[in-house]
Amino acid sequence: MTAMGAIEASALGEAMRKWLWLYPSVEIVHIAGIALLVGSIVVLDLRLLGLSRSLPVRRLAAHILPWSVASFVLIVPSGLAMFVAHAGDLIANPVFAVKICLILVAGANAGIFHAGVFRGAAQWDVDVMPPPAARVAAGISLLLWISVIACGRLLAYF
Repeated sequence: MTAMGAIEASALGEAMRKWLWLYPSVEIVHIAGIALLVGSIVVLDLRLLGLSRSLPVRRLAAHILPWSVASFVLIVPSGLAMFVAHAGDLIANPVFAVKICLILVAGANAGIFHAGVFRGAAQWDVDVMPPPAARVAAGISLLLWISVIACGRLLAYF
């Protein structure tokens, strides 16, 4: 038996495939987590692109980022549970690989932003257009997260 076959044969894998309402319930939790994550990220990214400049960017980030982090409490376990149900198919699916890579790049983009340009946010906190590096990071973030969502949806078709 392959490693992916063993994962699918686990009690969780079997339950995810056999219990009528388990997989759809887990998927709903996953989608709710994605909505919370991407929704919070989009609000901050739009502010970084220059919208609603009267809102202090540092205060908005301090309010929104805990919601983004909290969303992982929903996304990670539910995503892993869905993976366990169909590990072999997902590992073989190139769209899944693209989705995982996009998530990693989005995380790196956020890390670089927070370690770099965001450290100088006091200079462009309110009523000032964020610097080009912040706008580029926000644009990349929006593109990456929209692509992650698209890949997640396309998994059902490939």
